[in-house]
Amino acid sequence: MNLNFQTQHASMLLKYAGISFISGAVNHGFFSGERSLWTAAIGIVLFVAGAWWEHHQTLTTAETPKSLGKTLLWGTLLSIGLGFFTGGLQHFPDSPERSAWVVPTGFVLSVIALAIGNDFHWRRSITAYLLAVGALVTGASYGTGQWLLAHPEWAAGGGGHGHGEAKGLVAQVVGRSITVHMDDTMRFMPDKIDVQMGETVRFVVHNGGAVAHEFVLGTDQEIAAHAELMRQIAAGKDVAHDHGGGAALNVPAGAMGEIVVTFGQAGPLEIACLIPGHLEAGMRARIVVGTQPVAGAAPPPDMAGMKH
Repeated sequence: MNLNFQTQHASMLLKYAGISFISGAVNHGFFSGERSLWTAAIGIVLFVAGAWWEHHQTLTTAETPKSLGKTLLWGTLLSIGLGFFTGGLQHFPDSPERSAWVVPTGFVLSVIALAIGNDFHWRRSITAYLLAVGALVTGASYGTGQWLLAHPEWAAGGGGHGHGEAKGLVAQVVGRSITVHMDDTMRFMPDKIDVQMGETVRFVVHNGGAVAHEFVLGTDQEIAAHAELMRQIAAGKDVAHDHGGGAALNVPAGAMGEIVVTFGQAGPLEIACLIPGHLEAGMRARIVVGTQPVAGAAPPPDMAGMKH
């Protein structure tokens, strides 16, 4: 009795997809946590369904002998197709762009290898199956890949082979360092600095004076508001010393400090010393953030509400 090609191929995909899901859950369970349990459960269901379907077919089907060369040739192609298909499914969350084409490629290879390697006469029904289900697999793979790219919180949730980022840490790549000097002449040197939007800069601040000075970065409005708070504090009022912009550094006399700032928006900014009397004496400088974005730059952290 001739096997129904579509039924055999579908049951084989179920069985091998189940094996891939189960083995993937075991191999990557340490990294993927709860996801590995769901992956294993889905794999078990798929494998049992495929195995039962395959067993049901063998009850009425006798195996026909094949030549060794044919078995090796088409068996190799079939294993590649199945490896592409099941491996792509397993690693969709980790590599959505790659899996979007690996899964359909594996499907097509497995159809061709199974049809020729098992002596199926190529019929219109096989062609229709290849085109119809292949289009469905391709569309689903592409759609899934695009969805994962648009929802990165679901992508690479575990099982990825990259280094990733440790919880509670934010990596910043400093593009360059700028040295700023300040002293009791109530001046910053340089008094004008040009940066670009998205650029991450390390400011190395030297205090050459005999008293402490501040390096506070913000808009003109923020600097004015914070200067008023400082005056209120100097007058004995109980208010919090809050540099809302967050980029603030107090440098003792003769000392040096460093601060790393990512510039997320274009426009003018001001550097000021908000110790009472220093800003009024002219201790301020300008930073101009250009509109040319820096490639690969991360958005700046929310610096609002940081205490100084």
